[in-house]
Amino acid sequence: MNEDLSPHYREILLGLGEDPQREGLRDTPRRAAKAMRYLCHGYEQSLEEIVNGALFSSDNDEMVTVKDIELYSLCEHHLLPFIGKAHVAYIPTGKVLGLSKVARIVDMYARRLQIQENLTRQIAEAVQRVTGAAGVAVVIEAKHMCMMMRGVEKQNSVMSTSVMLGAFRQSQSTRHEFLKLIGRSN
Repeated sequence: MNEDLSPHYREILLGLGEDPQREGLRDTPRRAAKAMRYLCHGYEQSLEEIVNGALFSSDNDEMVTVKDIELYSLCEHHLLPFIGKAHVAYIPTGKVLGLSKVARIVDMYARRLQIQENLTRQIAEAVQRVTGAAGVAVVIEAKHMCMMMRGVEKQNSVMSTSVMLGAFRQSQSTRHEFLKLIGRSN
């Protein structure tokens, strides 16, 4: 992301019939460009950089679950936010991932223009690739401003997506244990 986005935001303001020189908007193109760069900084990160070697030997072969990981992303269709939480689990096969790295993986992919379905799969595949786990599960629950602020304007809708890989896909009891741990099953 090398191009200065400020002139584009100035053009958007003009297109809306606003005066980019009025007091409240003078610095808006610069601020909006800075905000967009921050909201999309996941493009500047790589999985290797995020993990940074934080894989540790472990005899544990039981499920590791990190739930309620906050996420903020932008819908690639309308550039409006969707906000929610991710629940991630994996079954180690000799290596465990540093706890904060799970949240960092979620953030890296969330900080790109996204649709929730793809985000869910990207997180699952990244955890699988890094850990070599026997299985990975990811559930994301999010509210989408593109549905709340425009279009059908439904304020209480929550979209849920899931991706189950390996043991989570193959074993109903493993999948059930994960869903129970995140409060999604009785």
